[in-house]
Amino acid sequence: MKALVFHGPGQTAWQEVPDPSIKDAADAIVRVDAVTICGTDLHIIKGDVPEVTPGRVLGHEAVGTVVETGGDVRTVRPGDRVLISCISSCGRCRFCREGHYGQCRGGGGWVLGHTIDGTQAEYVRVPFADLSVHPLPSAVDSQDAVLLADIFPTSYEVGVLNGNVQPGDTVVVVGAGPIGLAAIATAGLYSPGRIVAVDLADSRLAAARALGADTTASATEEPEQLVADLTDGLGADVVIEAVGVPEAFEMCTRMVRPGGRVANIGVHGKPATLHLEDLWIKDITITTGLVDTYSTPMLLRMMAAGRLPGSALVTHRFELGQMEEAYDVFSRAGDTGALKVVLGGPRHDVVAEATQREAERTWWS
Repeated sequence: MKALVFHGPGQTAWQEVPDPSIKDAADAIVRVDAVTICGTDLHIIKGDVPEVTPGRVLGHEAVGTVVETGGDVRTVRPGDRVLISCISSCGRCRFCREGHYGQCRGGGGWVLGHTIDGTQAEYVRVPFADLSVHPLPSAVDSQDAVLLADIFPTSYEVGVLNGNVQPGDTVVVVGAGPIGLAAIATAGLYSPGRIVAVDLADSRLAAARALGADTTASATEEPEQLVADLTDGLGADVVIEAVGVPEAFEMCTRMVRPGGRVANIGVHGKPATLHLEDLWIKDITITTGLVDTYSTPMLLRMMAAGRLPGSALVTHRFELGQMEEAYDVFSRAGDTGALKVVLGGPRHDVVAEATQREAERTWWS
């Protein structure tokens, strides 16, 4: 099969590799129908994630069709269309029993495209399939559902829930890439008083406004002063860091009010300074985290009901064999306007459920 292979910092290739095979009775082999690229993949290629070694197939987000299962798999079977979660769960270790699947110590956690071969390929082996894939309803398109593999649960759990967004809050999201935009969309579910988006790219700020940001600010135009003006000098209740660079994190800690919360989502490849000489007295909470994906079933139901903006985040579509072109477009988002890029075959035909809902809308109107 063909797959995108990491060959060291700055080096990847779309090349032939051996087909995956069942290695454990809990495995499933999935034919990849839709896959996307994550900002974390760019961090890997830059060399920020040294655990990823040369020869690794990248990618941790996909939708596909099950073609083979191990003898212990009970919840899916060949022919099922499934969402592949970015997090795998053994289901047995202490962390999995507590719902902290991202910290799995039984061979799961973030393994796809990290410590085992990932999803940017024609086929992928998914460990612990019963807990690591989700059957998809016909009403959810594959190229929309792939956004539930990582960005929506990550933004919701690590940003909105860790940040404890409450009704009436002033929420600032620093970074309006796909993760930041998903944070804006899911923060809006909690009726904050206002959402402020900060980014360098005008195209991403425009997308932030379309997805629910009330105010936007360029990172070069004193966004800290804007937040101070909007809050009578108090600062934001919640600040979500969705970039992964020291300057962005340090900006977040300057924007938060006394007693507020900073929720860091960004993947950091360099140290950031924690200014405790200023922060010790402010009673703030700073959270970090790797997504656990416990929210994925709920988010999947919301997408099926039309409550999440899946396709609004997808700006570019490619065939699977155009992986290198897709990476080039995604990595130059400031020039190309790319938000989320999706690769795969023809879009899934939405049948039955969507048709029934349309009929009901027509009848009531």
